[in-house]
Amino acid sequence: MKHVQQNLKRRAGIVGMMCLLTGLLTSCLKNHDNDYVEPPVALLSVINASPDSQSVSFFLDQNRANNAPIRYGHGLDYIAAYPGKRTASFYVAGSGQKIISDTITLTAKKYYSIYLSNLASKPDIILLTDSITRPDAGKATIRLVNVSPDAGAVDLAVKGGNVLASNKTYKGASPFVPIESASSYTLEIRKKGTSTVLVTLSDIRLNSNSVYTVWLHGLSSATGLKKLSADIQTNAFYY
Repeated sequence: MKHVQQNLKRRAGIVGMMCLLTGLLTSCLKNHDNDYVEPPVALLSVINASPDSQSVSFFLDQNRANNAPIRYGHGLDYIAAYPGKRTASFYVAGSGQKIISDTITLTAKKYYSIYLSNLASKPDIILLTDSITRPDAGKATIRLVNVSPDAGAVDLAVKGGNVLASNKTYKGASPFVPIESASSYTLEIRKKGTSTVLVTLSDIRLNSNSVYTVWLHGLSSATGLKKLSADIQTNAFYY
């Protein structure tokens, strides 16, 4: 997602929309199948954050979720998944070579993001619960997820403004916090408790009634495509 595409560069792969009615509120979440899904399913977003991985396929139990290979920095929007204990597996795309698998537990009516992270030689699966709650009027909500294995603890801040999340180590995620909606933010990921900027996201538009995840990935010790980077994913918007 080198901006998870306004592009899995500013979101985790644009492949459709899903609308859910909750009481009198309507929200839309990007949905892999471009259809309407209602509870009692769980919803799962899938992101390849392993910087030296080949393109991958994602399976829940024996069912492949993706139609096209998932490249590093890209992913799937929310897919419907039966609740309960499920086996989540990543494979090298187009092969039977398993990268990693793990048992995860999904709960109906809840939303999750799952990341393939770390180096291909020692892969990790990170499962997070996504709090898809409508922001207050005129605001968005945003969180920080650290899926960089060597960046250390980091903060997320607005340049010249507030710190939005602090001290997130590898596999750590902050709560979603409110922020004024605006057409242009510069967001900085900094070394914990310092003004040292590791990654900058410029000209970021945060729309009102929208929910976002900034995720740090890549390697601080690398250059090129594997270098330390950040993207912003639109988890949901309400209208």
